[in-house]
Amino acid sequence: MYHYPDGRKELRLNGTLLPYSTYDRLSEIDQGAIVDNKRLGRTLEFISLVQSKRDNTRSQSIPAGDGPSRRRPKQEGKKSQRSLDNDDMLEALKQLQSRSEDIFGKRAR
Repeated sequence: MYHYPDGRKELRLNGTLLPYSTYDRLSEIDQGAIVDNKRLGRTLEFISLVQSKRDNTRSQSIPAGDGPSRRRPKQEGKKSQRSLDNDDMLEALKQLQSRSEDIFGKRAR
């Protein structure tokens, strides 16, 4: 791994430049996607509620590589990506269901 002063990084093996791309494991649902796609809107809103419980602090197991390591405190009341479970999804689903009257109006009985 080569680090340059301008912030650019290169991967090399035996002098050969290796192509690479980064992958963001902590991606988030775009609000525009919820508005634009009416059929998937509720599902995307559900995913957004579950993601709001996630701690978006990046992993500290890999060294910074471009300077001294700066540990960030863990976010209070948030869970790591792997510790989100069925209970969190059920809670988000209940939260969505409680707002159904706001979205669809009251049911006629």
